[in-house]
This record gives sequence, structure tokens and C-alpha cells, in this order.
Amino acid sequence: MRARRWFELSLGVVVLGLVCGTASAQAYSPPSPRPSTSPRIVDWRTFSRRPIPPGPSLPGASGCSVFPGTNVWNMRIDERPVASNSATMIAAIGLDTGLHMDFGSYAGYGIPYQLVTSATPLTAVAFDYADESDQVGYPIPASPKIEGDSDRHLLSWDTEGCYLYELYDAALSGGQWTAGSGAIWDLRSNALRPAGWTSADAAGLPILPGLVRWDEVAAGAILHALRFTAPYTARSYIYPARHQAGCTASNCLAPMGLRVRLKASVDISGFPLEDRIILTALKRYGMLLADNGSSFYLTGAPDSHWNDDNLHLLQQLHGSDFEAVDTSGLVNG
Repeated sequence: MRARRWFELSLGVVVLGLVCGTASAQAYSPPSPRPSTSPRIVDWRTFSRRPIPPGPSLPGASGCSVFPGTNVWNMRIDERPVASNSATMIAAIGLDTGLHMDFGSYAGYGIPYQLVTSATPLTAVAFDYADESDQVGYPIPASPKIEGDSDRHLLSWDTEGCYLYELYDAALSGGQWTAGSGAIWDLRSNALRPAGWTSADAAGLPILPGLVRWDEVAAGAILHALRFTAPYTARSYIYPARHQAGCTASNCLAPMGLRVRLKASVDISGFPLEDRIILTALKRYGMLLADNGSSFYLTGAPDSHWNDDNLHLLQQLHGSDFEAVDTSGLVNG
């Protein structure tokens, strides 16, 4: 995530052979008018959307789930076959690398998010990559929570309208908000971004659905896939990813969108309860490769309730404890 390559945003060829094929995305309905280099305020909430039955109720926002239950983020993959090139994919990411929780108990460690409502003022944002950003008004609180490292992600979850607003490299200067890129997600829709488009994440995926969140752990279960990073990713992507990061190294093999799970044979009984909840999710739902960063870094939201010592115990697991999943035909419903 700290070495993103944005120089080839126009490249988005889906490679079928890396991990079990791809599928065509559902139609994406971006706001109108299309993006330009001039910031403007458009209220995304005024645009109509196709009704889709809501997904499972998740903690954090009453009445607003994170995508329908038919979304691939919310689909279990524990009974799907192992990908034929699993060994190659895992080796490319780091066979002996320990699993690392890239979040913790203090505010500066992890990707935070904020809950907003229709009362939160909309703000115009000027984008570096305006042609692949949704140029609408973004609900940014007066003192927003922003990721502490160089990626500076800013995530706003509208719990009334069920929309997700995500910015990459967000900054305020001279009264003007700027960002590298931005994306809006209708959390009641299964629509993807256009093929080849980035988002606030290098893979063109939403960030919030893949975060490890304390409220879900406290409720006893994580019911969705998680988000992780790898230092080198292929010049390709597979469903549901929409974008690749233009890697030029020799071991750029794992594509954005690769889904990996903890092997069923791994014994997790000796871990603390909160760790077992995370590991159970990794067995049932797995994790999606979403950005460039350190090997097997699992992304979460900071929360004072996390026990950092318990999270560190998860480093006992290594790449060899995981396998790539055959996701052929696994598409949004």
C-alpha cells in the first residue's frame, strides 16, 4: 500500500489464467455529469438506484448492511476448491512470511472510518486522477479521521442513505480538499466500478468491507472477507477487482482480487477468543488482495478495545498456512 503504482491507470486487462478465470461485472452507474478536473459539489444521494434485497445485518450501523448478502465480499468460500496455481501464488506473496495485523489499539495504526448522516455537509474534492474518480460531494466532518500513513485514506459511511465514500491521499490545504482518487459505493447495490478503474484502493475495490472491525469481533463473528496486501502484484486483476498497479518486478504474479483462505487443517483452538473470531473468518470467507504493501498484512480499523498482545500472536501463522481459492464463477448475485 506504500508503493502504489498509478502510472498505468489505463491498463486493466483481465487475465484468465492466473487464478481461475473472471466474470463480467454488473453495470456501474456513475454520477452525472462525468468527472472533470474542476471540483464540484453533487449530492450522490439524489441519484436513483435499483432496489436489491438488503444483505445480512452487521454491527456498526443500524439498518445499513455492507452490501447485499449476494455480494462476493459476503460469500463463504470454505467449500470452494483450491486454485490450481495456489502454491505459486502463496510463494509469490511470502511462504514463510508471518501474518500481520496492520491495526491495533491506538488511533494512528490502521484505517479508521467515520459514521456520517444526511446532516454532514457535502464537500467538493479536487482529484489528481479525476478521470477515474467520482466527482460528487463527499461528506467530510469538521475533524475527520484519516489514516495516519502515506496513503491517507478517508472513509465515510453514510448510515442513513447506506452509501460509502472513500478517498485516497486526502488532504486539506487552503480550505480546499484534495485527494489522489475517490469512489462512492451504494451499499445496497452489487455494482462494480468500470473495468480498468481504480478507487481509493489500487485494486478498484472498496476498503471498508474488508476491514477487521472491533464491533464485529465483539458481536462474535466476522461475516465477510477481509483485505490484505502484498509487496508485488501482477499486471492484471481478477473479479471482483477492477484495476492493477503496474508492477515491473520479476515476481509480480499474484493478481489484484486474489482470494486466499486459511487452511481448514490449521488448528486455531489455542488462540484467544478475539483471534479465533478473526481466524474463523479467514477460513470461511478468506481475504482479498487489494493493494500493494507488506506481505500478508491484514487491514483493520483502530479501536481502543483491541488487545495488541493477542493480535501479535497471529504472527505465528505464515503464508504456508494459507491457500489460494478457485473463484471461477464466484460473482455478485
